[in-house]
Amino acid sequence: MRIVVLDAHVTNPGDMSWEPMNELGELTVHERTSYEESEGIAGRIGDAEVVITSKTPISARTIDRCPNIKLIAMLSTGYNVVDYSYAGQKGIPVVNVPDYGTKIVGQYAAGLLLDICAHYGHHDRTVKDGRWQTCTDWAYWDYPIIELCGKTAGIIGLGRIGQAIAKAMHGFDMDVLAYDIKESENGERLAQYVGLERLLEVSDVIFLACPLFSDTKGIINAENIAKMKEGVILINNSRGGLVVEQDLADALNCGKVYAAGLDVVSTEPIKKENPLLGAKNCMITPHISWASKEARQRIMDTTFENVKAYMEGHPQNVVNL
Repeated sequence: MRIVVLDAHVTNPGDMSWEPMNELGELTVHERTSYEESEGIAGRIGDAEVVITSKTPISARTIDRCPNIKLIAMLSTGYNVVDYSYAGQKGIPVVNVPDYGTKIVGQYAAGLLLDICAHYGHHDRTVKDGRWQTCTDWAYWDYPIIELCGKTAGIIGLGRIGQAIAKAMHGFDMDVLAYDIKESENGERLAQYVGLERLLEVSDVIFLACPLFSDTKGIINAENIAKMKEGVILINNSRGGLVVEQDLADALNCGKVYAAGLDVVSTEPIKKENPLLGAKNCMITPHISWASKEARQRIMDTTFENVKAYMEGHPQNVVNL
């Protein structure tokens, strides 16, 4: 069976091995293939039966041009780059990696917040630039040092990642609130469920940990920002489309939102015209919350198991059939 990996590099830039996958069939690994719809995608797939992708799109047109496709395996949890409905109509299972980065994504969200609270990198640079050596006083700081104890964290989306964030915030002795359309017993042990408006009104820090659906798209918008506390902090390492970026930039520039820590934006890679690039107190990292070696190895391992399970006649982690 022919197996083709379309965009291997980000998941495995060379610090892990594809050899286990090679044991399942004739493997071809492409480091990068277009992240936009392109005639070349079908050319890369050719007559392969198993297609493995992370961000390279698989459209209905590509599926039609590659009639040998039997399985599409995602190197991710999300699968919106695939026309999974059309694949389902053709009897092609789309399989994903449902849980690989919960711990690191929760850790990263906490890290974004901690850097906002103390600006570690900034102060490190000032010391190495010689400022402390010539300082009249024995200490200085260029931004407020924010203590989290006793403040309120609001988490929008209390699934696995939201719960990991809640655990971390309890470690700082914060009060933790959550809004989720699906409440759970595990969630109740970690946070107090409240309505969205209540969460927006009382939270000192708001974390976005929900999927991007039609009812969550643009949930951080001018109307909802107006309901927030003055000086609120926003953390988003979930999906960029949850935020109306111009509205957030305006709120940062006027001080309504004190700071934002973002690992995702609406279009990735980020475009130079994105208003958040010039916004005050806005830290942006390049979608790396998930990228610990441990998490990436779990992606590799689960993808191998997904392909192997399909070949053995019992597909797992199927999202479209």
